[in-house]
Amino acid sequence: MKIKTWKKWATNLKTNTYALYLAARNPRTPLLAKLIIGLVVAYALSPIDLIPDFIPLIGYLDDLILLPLGIWLCIRLIPQTVWLECQALAVKQMSELPSNRGAAVVIIVIWLLAISGIIVWFWPFISSLKFG
Repeated sequence: MKIKTWKKWATNLKTNTYALYLAARNPRTPLLAKLIIGLVVAYALSPIDLIPDFIPLIGYLDDLILLPLGIWLCIRLIPQTVWLECQALAVKQMSELPSNRGAAVVIIVIWLLAISGIIVWFWPFISSLKFG
């Protein structure tokens, strides 16, 4: 793929992510769509990824697959008139994209809960091991 194609794809991804943020604030957007939008936008704005970006090749795989799939699902759940309005507004307001530290906190809490759950699950096995 050419660099221009990648830049256009990245710009569209940013615009659609911001349009989802706007749609989540729209009173005509259904509650289920708002919940899923919240998860997708939080993940997109989060500095924490499912697969860390520093891992060669697969580090960006979650961003290249999960975000577009999440955006696609959200767009399907939003009424078309609402989506088109939000998309147009997003194009106009892209320079004012808010940073969302709250989303990072939510992602961190989810990771901590997941790690805690794994520790609790494996604790009987870990405690039965004899070291030394």
